[in-house]
Amino acid sequence: MRLSIGLVGPIAAIYAWLIIITCIFLNPWFVFTRDAFSDLGSSSANMPWLYNYGMISIGILIILYSSYLVYVSRNKLMVVGSSFGIVSGIFLMFVGLFPAGTRPHVFVSTWFFVQFDMCIIVWSLGAYLNRGGSMLPLSSLILGIVSIPIGFLVPWPSAATVEAYGVLVIDYWVFVSYYITR
Repeated sequence: MRLSIGLVGPIAAIYAWLIIITCIFLNPWFVFTRDAFSDLGSSSANMPWLYNYGMISIGILIILYSSYLVYVSRNKLMVVGSSFGIVSGIFLMFVGLFPAGTRPHVFVSTWFFVQFDMCIIVWSLGAYLNRGGSMLPLSSLILGIVSIPIGFLVPWPSAATVEAYGVLVIDYWVFVSYYITR
């Protein structure tokens, strides 16, 4: 049972990219180096509901996966880190509920990434301490820490490029956490 529920994380990571790529295909005006992924859910997008409902459903999957991680956690740091994952899933659902162009959108989309950074750092630290200094959780811990200044200091050409970077960091952690807990 643990193995099948744990697959929700990797499935969510793949599903997120399928939603993003499908929405880009449906909106030929979208330019990766100019726009933001959230533009795919704005009122000017073709089929914005696909992106917005996609974010809501991915948020639900993140909540389910993070809840699974709470269940299999071996120490309090892993539980706290998983809890940040639950909160980030809620914020991703808010991204779909408050699409680009609405007042709370920038706040909820920013806090999705902030909460997930905290999830990655705290959970990975707990996993590192639990596994006696294993390199795999250490790699996700280091990536979680260095991704924050990289996100701010690199002159990204668009919001979509930094968002893609953030999603790739999340994806790395998802696959590491899945491997560690299976």
